Amino acid sequence: MSNTQHVTTGNRKGIRSVNKTVELPPTEIEVEELRQTSYNATLIQRIDIHEELALFRIQPDSAVVPFQPGQYLTLGLGYWESRVSNSQAEVLEPKQWRKVVKRAYSISCPMLDSMEQLAPCSQLDYYEFYVTLVRRAEHPPALTPRLFQMQEGDRIFAAPRIVGTYVLDGVGPDDDVVFFATGTGEAPHNAMSAELLHRGHRGRIVSATCVRLRRDLGYLAAQTRLTVKYPNYVYLHFTTREAENTNPGFHGFVGKQHLQQVVESGLFEAAAGLKLDPKRTHIFLCGNPAMIGYQPPGAPPLTSPGMLQILRQRGFHDHGSDGPGQIRFEKYW
Repeated sequence: MSNTQHVTTGNRKGIRSVNKTVELPPTEIEVEELRQTSYNATLIQRIDIHEELALFRIQPDSAVVPFQPGQYLTLGLGYWESRVSNSQAEVLEPKQWRKVVKRAYSISCPMLDSMEQLAPCSQLDYYEFYVTLVRRAEHPPALTPRLFQMQEGDRIFAAPRIVGTYVLDGVGPDDDVVFFATGTGEAPHNAMSAELLHRGHRGRIVSATCVRLRRDLGYLAAQTRLTVKYPNYVYLHFTTREAENTNPGFHGFVGKQHLQQVVESGLFEAAAGLKLDPKRTHIFLCGNPAMIGYQPPGAPPLTSPGMLQILRQRGFHDHGSDGPGQIRFEKYW
C-alpha cells in the first residue's frame, strides 16, 4: 500500500527520458486503512495530571494478557498521526511515512478503584500507563507527542506479549520491600505494591518517589488513601525544584532532596520508620540512571554515587539469587 507519483525527467535536448517513482505521504483514505491494519487496542480513558503528564488506560481488542506486575508492554502509533504543538520539529523520511513508531512502557495500576477497593493489575480489563510528554530531546521525540494527541476512543497498537524481569520473584510474605523511583518510574512499583497488598503481604512495603515538583505526583491522592487503609504500607515523596528546594531564604528550606541524599542523611529511614537491613529487605530501583548509579561498560566514572553504590556499601548486592538483600533495577531513560 503506497501513494506514488511517476515523474519523467530528461536532458534539455530531449534525447532521453527516465521515469522516476516519487513516494508521497499517505492520503486520508490510506491513513484510515493503515489504522485498521496496524492498531489492535483502544484508549478507553485518559486522565491528565497536567499538560505534560497523564495516565492512559488502554484496552486491547482481545482479552488482557496475564502478566507479572513490574513487566512492560510496547505501545505504538503510526508516523502518519499528528503531534502536539510546540514539539521539536520532525523531518520524516519517505520510508517512515507508513511505519509505526514503538516504545516499551511499564504497566502501572490505579491502586484503588472507584469504590476505594484495592485494584491490582490482575483484576483490570485494561492496561494503565503513566507517561510524561517529551517535547524535545537529542533526536525529535516520536511517540509521546503523538500519544498526547490521542482522545478517548482513539486506536493504538499494543504488543500482544508482555515481558520483563523486573518482578517480585523471591519476595517472601514477611520480607520488607522498598521501592525507589524518579518520576514515572513509579509505574511498575504501583503495580507491584498493589499485588503485594492483594496477596496479604505481612512485611513492610515502602514506596519512595522523587519528582521535580509536587504537581508531578500523579498518584499522590490514591497513595495517601492507600497508606490509611494498609498500616504496613508507606508512601514517601520528595522534590527537587520547589521553593523549599531551591530558595535558601524560604521558610522550611531543605535543599534538593534526591533519593541518594535522603538515604545517606538518614531522612529516609526516619520517615519510613524502617531500617534498610539487607537481612530482610528487597530493594527495587526504577528511573533516572543517575539515581540508580548505573554505569554502562566504557562509560566515564560517575560524578556522584547512585543508589547502587550507596546500598552496596550497606551490604546489599545486585540481583542474582532469591532472598532479601538484593537490588533490582530498571532504567527509565
